[in-house]
Amino acid sequence: MHSGPKLTEATTGVSVIPDARSAPDPSTATSVTSDDAPGISETFGVSRETTPLAAVVEHAMAVREELQDSPPLPRPARTRVMVVANQKGGVGKTTTAVNMAVTMAQQGLRVLVIDLDPQGNASTALGIEHQRGTPSSYDALVDAVPLAEIAQESTEAPGLLVVPSTIDLAGAEIELVSVVARENRLRKALASFDRIHGEGEDRLDYVLIDCPPSLGLLTLNALVAADELLLPIQSEYYALEGVGQLLETVELVRANLNPDLVISTVLLTMYDARTRLSAAVADEVRQHFGDRVLKTAVPRSVRVSEAPSYGQSVMNYDPASPGALSYREAAREMATKGAQQ
Repeated sequence: MHSGPKLTEATTGVSVIPDARSAPDPSTATSVTSDDAPGISETFGVSRETTPLAAVVEHAMAVREELQDSPPLPRPARTRVMVVANQKGGVGKTTTAVNMAVTMAQQGLRVLVIDLDPQGNASTALGIEHQRGTPSSYDALVDAVPLAEIAQESTEAPGLLVVPSTIDLAGAEIELVSVVARENRLRKALASFDRIHGEGEDRLDYVLIDCPPSLGLLTLNALVAADELLLPIQSEYYALEGVGQLLETVELVRANLNPDLVISTVLLTMYDARTRLSAAVADEVRQHFGDRVLKTAVPRSVRVSEAPSYGQSVMNYDPASPGALSYREAAREMATKGAQQ
């Protein structure tokens, strides 16, 4: 893996907005060689005389200008119900679900986030109360409470609704064991929500389902309810090993429960433009999934990690940060591809 291809957009097909805080110190930048920082000049389209730090700043400014001049996101022809899943923890599932949802809502789309993780991290990041006793996804799954009665409006963006999670959801898998068709509970809840697959301006454009880091009954409910899978993959070797089990589960779901489920979008997260390993992982992922891999990769970013502690997404916490810019670019790419289907 460490002998992978040189880090260029031509070989990896990845566009990444790097974090300036992780760039080499300007005082030592002149001593950095192409072996120390492979492909930096090629990646950002600058001359070899330009320092790595200057390349980072130049690229980020170019992307900011492009995003400022970009048109609104196109609405899909029908509601896209997408599950954000990967049984490996720490790959950016919740971060991806939250920030993709916020940036699409900020661009005028109507988005619903369903938090199926008992930890409730997505609810926290979107500023939604999720203490025990709060109407939540647990009530929708176990007691068949309509989603319209549970969904709350998020202050992160207009048009963004959230079905929060509570700690009660941790016991849902046990409580649902004896329930008939327990894997269809979420699909039935979505089918009864008139803003999904409806008509008119009030129709939801996207439903993003955030899953726990496991392949249990909660994730199974999400896979059965969704039409598409948004798969975040961390740009490290262990992340590749974890994808295999998820793909097997997806095939079982397609064969027995939801033949319409497709892996439509793959997003590389925690991408480190300074390492050959990230380039090699990106290349391998692209070879397997082809054009389903978004060209935009999300870099490691301190601001992305800090945002949830303030009850915010990075789109509002630091909208000019490399992480926020990357998620905006990724959301635009995903929305544009979806509108063309």
